[in-house]
Amino acid sequence: MIDPNTPPDGTIRDWIDDRAKRGGTAFVFPADRGLLTWHALRNAAISVARDLTLQGCQKGESVAILQPNGRDAVIAFYGALYGGFRATMVNLAAGPDAISYALDHSDARFAFVHTDAEEVYIQAKPDGMERLKFIDVEENVQLHDVSANDDALLMYTSGTTGRPKGVIHTHASLLAGGWTTAVAHKLTAADRGFCVLPIYHINGLCVTVMGSLVSGGSLSMVPKFSASRFWDQVGSSAATWFSVVPTIISHLVHGDFEPSPDVKAKIRFGRSASAPLAPEVQTAFENRFDVPIVETMGLTETAAQILSNPLPPGERKIGSPGIPFGNEISILSPTGEELGPGQEGEIAVRGPNVLKEYLKNPEATSKTFNQDGWLLTGDLGQIDDDGYVFVTGRLKELIIKGGENIAPREVDEALYQHADVVEAGAFARPCDKYGERVEAAVRLTVGSAATEDELIKICHDRLGAFKSPDVIHLMSELPKGPSGKIQRLKLADLLP
Repeated sequence: MIDPNTPPDGTIRDWIDDRAKRGGTAFVFPADRGLLTWHALRNAAISVARDLTLQGCQKGESVAILQPNGRDAVIAFYGALYGGFRATMVNLAAGPDAISYALDHSDARFAFVHTDAEEVYIQAKPDGMERLKFIDVEENVQLHDVSANDDALLMYTSGTTGRPKGVIHTHASLLAGGWTTAVAHKLTAADRGFCVLPIYHINGLCVTVMGSLVSGGSLSMVPKFSASRFWDQVGSSAATWFSVVPTIISHLVHGDFEPSPDVKAKIRFGRSASAPLAPEVQTAFENRFDVPIVETMGLTETAAQILSNPLPPGERKIGSPGIPFGNEISILSPTGEELGPGQEGEIAVRGPNVLKEYLKNPEATSKTFNQDGWLLTGDLGQIDDDGYVFVTGRLKELIIKGGENIAPREVDEALYQHADVVEAGAFARPCDKYGERVEAAVRLTVGSAATEDELIKICHDRLGAFKSPDVIHLMSELPKGPSGKIQRLKLADLLP
């Protein structure tokens, strides 16, 4: 049983060994109908660990992993951690420049590269980096000692406002990330998650992979999201829960595919994270599919989850990512004072799931924490009288029009009121009169006759003219990061 009050102890090596002793299925892969038992996963991880050790890889050294979701990605990740190395999960959607920066900055000498990533790897790899193969190493190799506070993961932030930062997590903080998920969602060994998000992003990695390790459950994993196959994959893998992002929820709502009654009966809940979920989209999903959506919030720096709504029959507050599980949350003023209910400030977090440091960046590490040990998230919000957090915006994304702060989310939610809006992202544009003005980009359903004027009127009716977009751009696809979060700071550069 998981202790809801005490984070897991030991190392990921310890946990893999324990799961292997207990037996059972660890992963299923619907794309090729493959599976990994915990015992087979442990043996494969040991082979990777032995091979890296024989190659001269030092304890705590970065090992680059350029793999889409699948068997090889899981084995490379667990193998690196089992051997006492720092798994460096490279974002394959980041582009050659960002990948090149991550490979160089991480000081990795070895890389596990999928054939689909071969072209970008050849283009981005630093001189001297060696590409490794998955081989069986049976000889008795003395592995490095591993402790809970040793480095386990290096993952780079999206870098939308500058160079990506390399977030370092330890074995302890990674396990705590899986624990916060398992506690909030009451995961047990009987549960099987459905992983559609890339595990080179913290949501896919900690929520589903670490959550399953800590809970003792299993995980179904597919290479990428497909709206047409989603419900069939959930059903064929006998999943009891899934973790997605708001854009996926919106695509499912606007799609033509339905889960069978048997699938709906098996699913306990769906989970939304990585970006705020518009209340209109959540309500539409639950009304159509009769599957509860649990909104959450997390960061790369916190091994994913910091907030979650309780499971039904607990109270889920639409529009809120919920309450803390396993960590503390506070709302801070610009001077660092803790604010009371209903007061807006910066959301801050403390807990065992918080990062160790940013690689080679002590200044950024120092700025991320205040003198009381709170990690400053950069998100604005407030807490209600029941302890539920409501996110009101992101400090770096606020639109400051004529000295008044406008949260882009307000505009997004107004636009989602239109039934044909699949994706929406409001953003700031320079303006001589007000300093900044509001614009928005929207993706509509195929064949929609909705017009820019019609969408602007919806915003006027809900927000008033001052907060409404001056221009709405209709796009076939909005730019998104690997988690599926719309990258609104890129919109001003992409659009005329």
